[in-house]
Amino acid sequence: MAQKQYLVTGMSCEHCAASITDEVSQVPGVTDVNVDVTAGSVSVGGTELDDARLRAAIVEAGYEVTETIAA
Repeated sequence: MAQKQYLVTGMSCEHCAASITDEVSQVPGVTDVNVDVTAGSVSVGGTELDDARLRAAIVEAGYEVTETIAA
């Protein structure tokens, strides 16, 4: 299983986490999404993960990806 992790700005509550989880879960190949609001990170697991589509899903949820963390 592939893993990707992103630093994300603008998250402040569990509603933020739910919005990101909903959007990212719709990207093909995603099997697991973990949002840590306190750390400002989003971890994604799955197969054949498309970085551009994952970033776009986070932006669609209303947040900004500031960095990709090597997983």
